[in-house]
Amino acid sequence: MTNSRAFCPRCGDPIEPRGADDAVDPLGESGVDLCDDCYFERFDLVDAPDRIEVRVCSQCGAVHRGNRWVDVGARDYTDVAIEEVSDALAVHVDAEDVTWEVAPEQVDRNTIRMHAHFSGVVRGTVREESVVVPVKISRETCTRCGRIAGDYYASIVQVRARDRDTTPRERGRAEEIAHEVVAEMEATGDREAFVTEVGEADDGLDIKLSTNSIGKQVANRIVREFGGSVSDSETLVTEDEDGNEVYRVTYAVHLPPYRPGDVISLDGDDGGPVLVTSVRGNLKGRRLTTGASFEASYEDGDAPDARVLGRAADGADTPLVTVEDANAVQVLDPETYEAKTVARPDYLDPHAETVTVLKHREGLHVLPEDATDE
Repeated sequence: MTNSRAFCPRCGDPIEPRGADDAVDPLGESGVDLCDDCYFERFDLVDAPDRIEVRVCSQCGAVHRGNRWVDVGARDYTDVAIEEVSDALAVHVDAEDVTWEVAPEQVDRNTIRMHAHFSGVVRGTVREESVVVPVKISRETCTRCGRIAGDYYASIVQVRARDRDTTPRERGRAEEIAHEVVAEMEATGDREAFVTEVGEADDGLDIKLSTNSIGKQVANRIVREFGGSVSDSETLVTEDEDGNEVYRVTYAVHLPPYRPGDVISLDGDDGGPVLVTSVRGNLKGRRLTTGASFEASYEDGDAPDARVLGRAADGADTPLVTVEDANAVQVLDPETYEAKTVARPDYLDPHAETVTVLKHREGLHVLPEDATDE
């Protein structure tokens, strides 16, 4: 029987035959057995780039990766540089039990030199290699910050009230809602979400926002909280690079003419004044004469024909003189201090020493203790 021997095709030295899976020439000649000397002669444990450039936004600190900007929340860019180098380095496929460590060296504000040391087992032999990769921090302005600096906006939310001016609370809360919606979008990774500008108008508030979607969300959320309605209109502003028309959308928020805490007198209604408790959908409230609930018809919605007599905040505490009967009590007029007989609503505590009353053009009425006001 003749024993077959294998020889290295490079130097001709005899070698122990290896399986096809173990015989991969580092030059790419797969399936060829080489002796260890020839194999390692041109072997690189690590393939590293000569230099890496990291694009960062000088305004918000975002990092450009692939074809988009990503918020990384880094205080400095050392961790970012380590991650970029880690992604760029390639360890030879034949290496096993690979370990590595990296030591960053801050050369200057925009340069970090990454010293990386690798160790792995190849063909039963421990191989080590060290590489140095300079990382250049290139500072520029991301798309988002560029748009903010350029006062870019795609939608505007106009907050107004019907037949009255908006209140400081309504304007303040509308601005808060806009920032809340933007924060929620940012939390999902949406970098196109931002409030461009908030401006006071003569009778309301104008909020400029970065996208049409955010404008719609803000407008709808304001209406859900305060009642009212939204209408929208589009204005063609330009065409994008693909020739598509780009529109700016105005969302007009119309708050109801009445608000919780208003005391109103309904036209053609003899049931007495109504304390408004809600204007979401249709107007709801309580009769100040009886304490009974009131709800406007579907046709009247949140704006029945009425006039405002005052606000719950205008109420004053006054002594409860006596309970006359099931329908009437006597209280002191808070201005003249005369005893006046007024209606006894069911929410009045007959044992109370004082009550809160509202004096208005149609008389004097007792307010509930939990009168809604803003």
